[in-house]
Amino acid sequence: MTANKLADSQLVTLPMLIDGKAVPAADSGRTFDSVDPASQMPWARVPDGDVADVDAAVAAARAALTGPWSQTTGFGRARVLRRIAELVMRDIDHLAGLEARDSGRLLRDAEAQITFVADWFQYFAGLAETVTGQTIPTDHLDMLVYTEAVPVGVVGAIVPWNAPLLLLAWKVAPALAAGCTIVVKPSDYTPATALALGPILAEAGVPDGAYNVVTGFGPAVGQAITAHPGVNKVAFTGSTATGIAVGKSAVTNLTRVTLELGGKSAQLVFEDADPEAALNGVINGIFIGTGQTCIAGSRLLVHESLHDELVAGLIARAKAIRIGSPTDTNTQMGPLVNGIQHAAVLEHIAVARRQGATLACGGGIPEGLTGWYVEPTIFTDVHPEMDIAQKEVFGPVLAVMKFRTEEEAIELANNTKFGLAAGIWSQNVHRAHRVARALRAGTVWVNTYRAYSPAAPFGGFGHSGIGRENGLEVMRAYSETKTVWVETAGATRDPFSIR
Repeated sequence: MTANKLADSQLVTLPMLIDGKAVPAADSGRTFDSVDPASQMPWARVPDGDVADVDAAVAAARAALTGPWSQTTGFGRARVLRRIAELVMRDIDHLAGLEARDSGRLLRDAEAQITFVADWFQYFAGLAETVTGQTIPTDHLDMLVYTEAVPVGVVGAIVPWNAPLLLLAWKVAPALAAGCTIVVKPSDYTPATALALGPILAEAGVPDGAYNVVTGFGPAVGQAITAHPGVNKVAFTGSTATGIAVGKSAVTNLTRVTLELGGKSAQLVFEDADPEAALNGVINGIFIGTGQTCIAGSRLLVHESLHDELVAGLIARAKAIRIGSPTDTNTQMGPLVNGIQHAAVLEHIAVARRQGATLACGGGIPEGLTGWYVEPTIFTDVHPEMDIAQKEVFGPVLAVMKFRTEEEAIELANNTKFGLAAGIWSQNVHRAHRVARALRAGTVWVNTYRAYSPAAPFGGFGHSGIGRENGLEVMRAYSETKTVWVETAGATRDPFSIR
């Protein structure tokens, strides 16, 4: 818990949201401070909730589930979701400012992500009023059989700090579209926008109790949500280690889970790639968001014929990246989110050097800045068994490896326990499709990187998670399928016959 360095009067107070009410921690009354990564100074004070607060939030969500929200049709939910999108855009400056202050994300990036948040609510508004069941033909001529989708129930949403509001929308929008109610645990480090979303949802018509936010420092609140018998589904985004713990906890109550976890994504640059396009794509893949994203293209696999040219271009571009305050419109890369992550990234860099990788650029802390900053860093002469090629760094650190053949490139790309994303750079359409098919990754981009849409399913193979978010597919994760049999003959049946 961060020690308070400012007078209480200078801190913004952010209460929790339970059953439509702004509340402190019920039992303890404890608080913790949210810290601005660019200044390393606290800026907001947040309740440090516990099991009692989770119990209250789940009770409120269950009451809302069987109350007014359950009587709202898909068309009614769609109207609410579209209104949410409008209000998000109305409040874009406020929400983006909170995101930049809380997470260190560039203000212009935060503004762009808020527009995506609105897109997510718009898209799932459409699904709320169009997703249907089926009428099923059977061999029973005197039976009408149909299915309907019913809400899975109360959803526990646990979201990370790297894109707090967007990744929350990935869970809240489909959950509300399906008719579910929600209990949110935001990251300890970025609680502000999850709390700010509450009044927007209420203004749009989401009833009290359908959206609850319980804040807390440390694992207690998250553990209480995942193990709660009143929670029907857990939607988690975060590290693989924590995701495994979430899955183990949830299974005690046979609670459904969606786990969107870590990655060690490869960008494969073939000899026939457009060098300038590939250069831009690699820069985008690893340095946007200071590398703090699960889809970061942190492994560059480049054909030996292009290696020296591409690496030289990357070094020049990396050295020219403007590092600074998230609110400065000239800044291209901001700070890491907290001191723990800062220390972890620096340790990954130190280990890579000890294991024999060549530090081509970066690797240190920029001079003249107060905050958790790390220089854009590139390693060459990386071997597949090195930690820098296998472990998720979650920072602006690129590991470069050469390949000679297409088969070797595929083998290197798949040589990881993760399987979240990958990028292919080639102007040969046959190769692009061939390699995309061979890669073990949930998302494969060809001659682009980091494109996403509410309509496109997202998730990973292996240690990158379980299930998919977004698209029509995610609606199944927030629904149960009910099959209904209706006898139409009106005749008395033999009770000892199965037909």
